Amino acid sequence: MSRGSARLTDALPALLGPGDPPPYERLRVGQRFPAVLACDHASRVVPNSLGTLGLGPSQLARHIAWDIGASELARRLAVQLQIPLVLAGFSRLVIDCNRQLHDATSIVAVSDGDIVPGNLELSPDHRRQRAEEIFEPYHRALAGELDDAAQQAPAPALIAIHSFTERMGGAVRPWHCGVLWDRDPRLALPLLARLREEPGLVVGDNEPYSGRHPADYTIDTHAESRGWPHVCIEVRQDLLQGDAGVESWARRLAHCLEPLLADEALYRPRHY
Repeated sequence: MSRGSARLTDALPALLGPGDPPPYERLRVGQRFPAVLACDHASRVVPNSLGTLGLGPSQLARHIAWDIGASELARRLAVQLQIPLVLAGFSRLVIDCNRQLHDATSIVAVSDGDIVPGNLELSPDHRRQRAEEIFEPYHRALAGELDDAAQQAPAPALIAIHSFTERMGGAVRPWHCGVLWDRDPRLALPLLARLREEPGLVVGDNEPYSGRHPADYTIDTHAESRGWPHVCIEVRQDLLQGDAGVESWARRLAHCLEPLLADEALYRPRHY
């Protein structure tokens, strides 16, 4: 599209209005290490123009709308590590900021058995509008923070924070946390080793989700494709209930990550 040309979605009423939050939030508490935290599923907010997507309050409080506890964990971890954090501003049900735009799960019509009426039979223009007003600004903000971190080192690190429900499809998930990765082992393998040193902690290696391509859009787009170090961390949601649980996991992850991020050799581009 040429500069100044009209977008296809300009003919639609604006998706976001004055009463809506911005599509992302930046938390800048320092730059102790050349690294950035991301939280793709930080919020359960739906733009006012979309109402509730046809869902009730209890549905919007479920894991289908957001990663419960992930925002609080990411914020405290950012403070512990003294590195910047970018958080997505809207629910994954509006558009999932960790999916390719052409992926069937980018805007879901059904999530864990719940039909999402506001996502049924969306026109291409309405889908594109959600990308333009929510998805793309979030990823531009994250890219900007990484560009700033790249002033410190040739290859800054990206750490994505997620949470997962303790039960899915009737199956109990035994893991307390998971480390998701694809080919680059620089952060993932030592983090796995350090977490597994803790007695009684069940740590998943690419569990309960996989970090293998094409999963983990954010990590792949901003770090893996550039040869920058990265890891995605999942923590079970029932362990993040209340301040004590969040604080405990923030301290645990900071303790495990600090020595890894302090290694200057980490911050070199390397493709695997």
